[in-house]
Amino acid sequence: MSTGRRVRPSTSDPAVSYWLGSIDGPIAGVHEGLAGKVEADVAIIGGGYTGLWTAQHLLDSDPSLRIVVCERDVVGYGASGRNGGFLDPSLTHGLANGLRHYPDEIDELEQLAAASYAGLRAFVQRYDLRCDFEPTGMLDLAVAPWQVDALREEAELHERFGHKVELLDRGAARAQLDSPLVLGALHRPGAGGVLHPAKLARELARVAVARGAAVHERSAVTRVSRRGSGVRLEVAGGAVHASQAVLATNAYSGGVLGRTRRHYVPVYDYVLVTEPLDDDQLARIGWSGRQGLGDCSNQFHYFRLIREEGGGARNRILWGGYDAIYYYGNGVGPQFDDRQQTYALLEAHFRRMFPQLADVAFTHRWGGAIATTTRFTPVFGQALGGRLLYALGYTGLGVGASRFAGRVLADRIVAPDSPLLRLRYTTSAPSPFPPEPLRWAGVTLVRRALARSDRTGGRRGPLLRVLDAIGIGFDS
Repeated sequence: MSTGRRVRPSTSDPAVSYWLGSIDGPIAGVHEGLAGKVEADVAIIGGGYTGLWTAQHLLDSDPSLRIVVCERDVVGYGASGRNGGFLDPSLTHGLANGLRHYPDEIDELEQLAAASYAGLRAFVQRYDLRCDFEPTGMLDLAVAPWQVDALREEAELHERFGHKVELLDRGAARAQLDSPLVLGALHRPGAGGVLHPAKLARELARVAVARGAAVHERSAVTRVSRRGSGVRLEVAGGAVHASQAVLATNAYSGGVLGRTRRHYVPVYDYVLVTEPLDDDQLARIGWSGRQGLGDCSNQFHYFRLIREEGGGARNRILWGGYDAIYYYGNGVGPQFDDRQQTYALLEAHFRRMFPQLADVAFTHRWGGAIATTTRFTPVFGQALGGRLLYALGYTGLGVGASRFAGRVLADRIVAPDSPLLRLRYTTSAPSPFPPEPLRWAGVTLVRRALARSDRTGGRRGPLLRVLDAIGIGFDS
């Protein structure tokens, strides 16, 4: 067995996130490069959350299954190792969005979300996953007057569905986070927490291998085709013959299966991470609750603390969001992972949020693609006569929702009578995005309309009102 290389820090390689750059060494039992012909019951394309959770659910159902995971680069190299590390239990991109699109199923989806989150936490404990999980809850911030009323409506909605929430006025909100921009907040103490996303991916791979799966890094799948009653995955240097295959590549899915492009647009999100803050710097802004934070603008920021051990506990701030970028033709690739103009914009916004941290520098910057659908929730589908299954389109909340998606994919293989497979959430597709050049033009117009809404007190212009009426959106 060969071992994987150490991933270089993002300070020297802008395609690598702080998360991956903070990890040394290979994953025990994971191979580098698939060689020769391999037989499997299930072949999984993609070594991120969706693929690895699918493997776990399959092994829960039948530990004897021969499962092979092929990852193009290293485990978690895509969105699973580039995201902000927010674990939100929602399966529907928030309660309001779920109610809008699945009013007849929202009660069941809320129960399934709670059960999936509880199952994830139990899995972490059972297998001792070292992923730095902190059950901090979430704090949604109002940074404009119109957002204070929006938070009040959000609080009422959450209370109606039995969620514990606390609406905070300006003084109480600033006691949680001392920023001159904060006008109020909604505290959701039970809404998950934060973790180290790349560690979670790598730990899922470690456990999958320990349970009998084979995981191959540096094993890009170049072609998928029918082979008799099964499928064939062609990999540089080898091939996998399997009864069933799962495509778990999210924003990169169009490069493997072209038909998936109609379901999503890849939106590039960019992130900054500060140098470690000393105790005095951290005290200037409070944040003793360590909640995951986000503001309520259409073009929103998300931010969190990262605890580093060694020489006493130290904290960095991760700051991302706002400038969601779409590249013509569903563009994805390392050439888009670094965008200096967005980094400059994010830093300027950070200085406005935290003027008391003017002496804090940024050490890490990176970007990555999020797959967003028109209703902000995942789409499930199949190809090759049902032998190739896929799930994609988490619109920024994949850390939690991908575990549920993995269960749906596993049930389609080993439990076709599962009640999960009768939900409209898992069986209906969102409205497709139009082809180019209409796709690029549409996304550009919507981004401008969202920015205009933020500048005009949250008012929804004609374009946004039409899209709201037909249930189509654009988000990161």
